[in-house]
Amino acid sequence: MNTIVVVDDHTLLSQAISGLVNSFEDFEVLYTSKHGQDFIDQLKFPDKVPDIVLMDVNMPIMDGIETTAYLKDHYPDIKVLALSVEIEERTILKMIRAGAKGYLLKDTEKSVLENALKEVVDQGFYHTNTVAKLLMNSLDSDPTLTLKEREIEFIEHACTEMTYNEIAEKMFLSPKTVQGYRDTVFAKLNLKNRTGLVIYAIKHGYFKP
Repeated sequence: MNTIVVVDDHTLLSQAISGLVNSFEDFEVLYTSKHGQDFIDQLKFPDKVPDIVLMDVNMPIMDGIETTAYLKDHYPDIKVLALSVEIEERTILKMIRAGAKGYLLKDTEKSVLENALKEVVDQGFYHTNTVAKLLMNSLDSDPTLTLKEREIEFIEHACTEMTYNEIAEKMFLSPKTVQGYRDTVFAKLNLKNRTGLVIYAIKHGYFKP
């Protein structure tokens, strides 16, 4: 049985999510927490450590991004699946960088939630079609073969919090040249935004969150 904890500051919603998860075969909710600090306090007890966390992003005291980053450093075996109303590219990017294994929107169907949990258990990550479309177009498996060394270096830097101007300084290049690398990499990998590039980099081993 895979154990789940729901971390969300909206009590009624967390109870509703818990009810859904408990109706899934092979999954059960251990408890719910109102925010990240509340959840981390519970982890002091061995029987309160779950397999998966359904993590809200915007919460008081300690939000989902901070909590996910803490778990990556201190409880790396706990898999985080973000569950949020946030569809901003920047927010999704931050959650992925923090270590989230997937990103679900709260208006998702029950069957999608169940499948997402199964995918996280079986494959280690999951992204809904809605979020996948937001992040990237369909990716080929071959474009990495055509990436040049400096393009790969750009990808590694692009997966950090650095701005493109800061990347230019790091690579000892002009901002215009770095923008050229960005456009070339996006074209080669059939990507539309930086978030998609991070997902691609994680899947192909260029970046480890």
